[in-house]
Amino acid sequence: MNESSSDRPKIAVIDYQAGNLRSVEKALVRTGADALVTSNPSAIESCDGIVFPGQGACDSSMINLKNRSLDKLILQLIAAKKPFMGVCLGLQLLLETSEEGEEKCLGLIAGTVKRFPEGKKIPHMGWNEVNIKSDHPVLATLPNNSHFYFVHSYYADPTDKNIIAATTKYGVEFCSAVAFQNVVAVQFHPEKSGDIGLEIYKNFVEFTKASMGTSSQ
Repeated sequence: MNESSSDRPKIAVIDYQAGNLRSVEKALVRTGADALVTSNPSAIESCDGIVFPGQGACDSSMINLKNRSLDKLILQLIAAKKPFMGVCLGLQLLLETSEEGEEKCLGLIAGTVKRFPEGKKIPHMGWNEVNIKSDHPVLATLPNNSHFYFVHSYYADPTDKNIIAATTKYGVEFCSAVAFQNVVAVQFHPEKSGDIGLEIYKNFVEFTKASMGTSSQ
C-alpha cells in the first residue's frame, strides 16, 4: 500500500541560484518526503522542514539570499525550531564570515569558513572518510568512518567545537558536519553518495516527521 500524502512531510529545498537542487529534490522524494524547490518565502515557511543546499560562491549566494529576504527567514525558521539541513555551501553560509568573499554570511554559527592550506589538490573532490562524533538523529544510524562525496575548496571552522558532528582529513582535519537541536549541516553531498547518503535524507525526513508530531501535541 502506498504511503498517504499526509504521512509525507513537505520539505522546502531553498532555491538561491546555487545549483544542485534537482538531485536534492529527488533524494528527498525517494526517501519519503514531498519536496518543493522554491525561493518563495511564504512557501518555504509553510513547509515542515528545510534543506539548504548549494554549490557556488559565498558572495553571489549571500546576495541572492538577501535580495529575496531569505537570509532573515532562514534564521527565523531555525529559531522557531523548524527542522533544518544544510548541504555543502549550505553549511558554510551558516557561519559568520568566509575567506572566499567579502559578504557577511548568516551568522547562525560563530566562526569562519577557511580555505584549505597549500599542499593538497584544491578543490577537495571525491570520496573521503567521515568520522562521526554525534548522536543527532539525522546522523546516529550511520556507520562511523563511512565514505561520502565531497567537492569544495573551503571548510567551516566553528568557534564552538562542541557542535562539530563529524570530521574528515584532507591535509588538515576539518569539520565535515555540525549538529545541534533542530539543525544539521554537512560539507559533503549526501545526494551524490549512494545508499549511505540517502540514509541521511531518510533520517532527516523521519526527524521532520517526529517534529511535526511534537508540534501538534
